[in-house]
Amino acid sequence: MNDILQHLDLILAQRKQADPESSYVASLHEKGLNRILEKVGEEATEVILAAKDSAGEGDNTALVGEVADLWFHTLVMLSHLDTGSAAVLECLQDRFGLSGLEEKAARGESTGTP
Repeated sequence: MNDILQHLDLILAQRKQADPESSYVASLHEKGLNRILEKVGEEATEVILAAKDSAGEGDNTALVGEVADLWFHTLVMLSHLDTGSAAVLECLQDRFGLSGLEEKAARGESTGTP
């Protein structure tokens, strides 16, 4: 699976330099970070709606497609900020063996308890 992310990172880096008239990714980069963040937000909302729609139905096809769109646009965002999926995977790797509560506490986040 890691190969897919590495391949996407490579394609996104190439398309970042492409002609915005011929590349969706290049057109997003040309429009800037705010437009890319808007797309990430739109896709996140579509994931939530697809999850609600698929709950209890057993067919998660639409949900998987929406998550793929969210991941893709998140990778475009990372690319725009000169970061790749490897940094995120390394962060996740570092979290193995920690409970979610321990990890949040290490970042100084509230656990939701008084």
